[in-house]
Amino acid sequence: MNLPTAKGSHMRLGRRSLLLAAAGGTVATAAAPAVPAAAGPGKGGPVVIGHRGAAGWRPEHTAASYTYAVQTGADWIEPDLVPTKDHVLVVRHENEISQTTDVARHPEFADRRTTKTVDGRPVTGWFTEDFTLAELKTLRAVERLPRVRDRNTVFDGREEVMTFQEVVDLARRLSRTYGRTIAVFPETKHPTYFRSLGLPLEPKLAAAIRRNRLGRRECVVQSFEPTSLRRMTGLGVPLWQALGTTGGPHDLPSTTYRDMMTPAGLAEIARYADWIGPDKSSVAGTTLVADAHAAGLRIGPYTFRAENQFLPAGFRRGSGPNDFGDAFAEYALYYRMGVDAVVTDFPDLAVMARRG
Repeated sequence: MNLPTAKGSHMRLGRRSLLLAAAGGTVATAAAPAVPAAAGPGKGGPVVIGHRGAAGWRPEHTAASYTYAVQTGADWIEPDLVPTKDHVLVVRHENEISQTTDVARHPEFADRRTTKTVDGRPVTGWFTEDFTLAELKTLRAVERLPRVRDRNTVFDGREEVMTFQEVVDLARRLSRTYGRTIAVFPETKHPTYFRSLGLPLEPKLAAAIRRNRLGRRECVVQSFEPTSLRRMTGLGVPLWQALGTTGGPHDLPSTTYRDMMTPAGLAEIARYADWIGPDKSSVAGTTLVADAHAAGLRIGPYTFRAENQFLPAGFRRGSGPNDFGDAFAEYALYYRMGVDAVVTDFPDLAVMARRG
C-alpha cells in the first residue's frame, strides 16, 4: 500500500481530470492541477478506509469489525479515541457509551448516569472518563444503529471495549496475516473538552505512536480540531483535517468549516496537515477536490454507506430507507471526481467498486 508522505516530504506530482457532479445533477469536467500521486494499493486507486472497522456489517470499534474490514480489503482502519478515568485511550464513537455498550444493563453502574456539556451541548448518559479501564472491560459492545442495521444485533454482547494499543496490535497481526500493511487512522475526539478535564489525548497518542514505532505507512492522525493536529506535528506521520458541514471546529469558535474549505482556508490547512476529510456532500458538484489538490492536500470524503437513507436520491433502490441502494454507482462517481480515499462503513463494497 502506498500511503502519503508526512508534511514536508517529497511527493510525486501528476495530473488528472476532475468530474464535478451531484447524483442526478449536471456533469462538468475541469482540468485539475498537479497533485500528489493517488494513495492506494497496487495500481494506485483511492485508499479504502474502514470507518470504525466494517460498521455496516459488525458493531463498530470491535475486533470483529476491524478484522472483517481488513479481510474484505480495507487499507486503513479507523479508531475514534476517548480516554478512561485512569487516562487510557480506548476506542468508542463517543465518550458517551449508552448507544455502543450494554452499560445500561449493569446495575452496579446505574449511579454513573449523568448529564454533561460536551463541546457546548448537553449530553446525558454514561461517559468513558468516569470509568477505569478495568470497569470498561466488564462491558460489551452493541450495535449503535439497531433500527438501521438490525442484522448486526446478533453480535451484541460478544466483544469488549478495545484500547488503542489493542487496535495497533490487531492491525499488525492482520498485516502479517494478509501480507500488506494495514494502517491505523485514529481520531482525537473532543480534544479541547478532554484537555479541560486534565485528560489530554495528544500526549497519550503521541507516546503510543513512538512506543510502537508507527511510521507514515502505519498511521495517519485525524481530528476536527486544528489545535489538536498541530500538537501532533513532528511525529513523522501524516495528519488529516476533518471538516464538518455546519458550524466550525470547537477550538476555533471564530472559524467555520466553510471558511476552511475556501482556497485560503485550504492553504492554511496545508501548513500543518496532509489531508482533508470533508463530508461527501461538500464534494459533489463543487471544486473542492481540485482546490484541495491545488493546495497540495489529498482528500478523503466521509461517510459512504449502502442504505438508501444515506445515498443521493438518484442511487436509491426499493422503498425502504434501510434497503440497499446502488452504492457502487456512488463510489464510481467519487472515484471519477479524483478523491484520494473514501471513508466507508462498507469497505468490501468500496474495494469492489475500485476494481471496476
